Amino acid sequence: MSLQQDLENRSGSKCELCASTNNLSVYDVKPSISGGGGVDGSLLACETCVNQIDNLEEVDANHWRCLNDSMWSEYRAVKVVAWRMLSRLRNEGWPKDLLDMMYLEDDDLRFAKESGDHLDDSEKIIHRDANGAILQAGDSVVLIKDLKVKGSSMVAKQGTAVRRISLDHENAKYIEGKVGPTQIVIITDYVKKMAEKE
Repeated sequence: MSLQQDLENRSGSKCELCASTNNLSVYDVKPSISGGGGVDGSLLACETCVNQIDNLEEVDANHWRCLNDSMWSEYRAVKVVAWRMLSRLRNEGWPKDLLDMMYLEDDDLRFAKESGDHLDDSEKIIHRDANGAILQAGDSVVLIKDLKVKGSSMVAKQGTAVRRISLDHENAKYIEGKVGPTQIVIITDYVKKMAEKE
């Protein structure tokens, strides 16, 4: 059975956020949970919801009143996206009330906060690669110079791909990722963001 079929069965072929039955597709919640979306890291969403999740300028606050119901979902991906959207809209008033009622397990809350939607613009730390491209958790980067790994004799070679990076939420110059089996901290000046298809 395909992922889309699994999610259709789970949701009764409705958008898991607003319950629409039109233009449904699999939405992979970024960064992908432990390396891959799958059923736990994805939800079935309509085109309207996906457009508004991915494009801040498209957001219509009234559309998201549907979260009054979907925020109580038992599924992690649905709860995380509901929390992120309510956080993004909290200045509207009513989303703040819903956020106050919502409960997420520590792991789910950590995952929800990866997007930074709960921060005010002045608090957001923007990570940029050597070319100035914005880096987000879950992105893949390539090293643009050889890097010595502190505390070991290992050298991470120029051209090495580092997949599914995580961001340091206190320092815009630091990201983390795996080179081989080793999790290392990398300075953003020495990486270039990889295009999706690379």
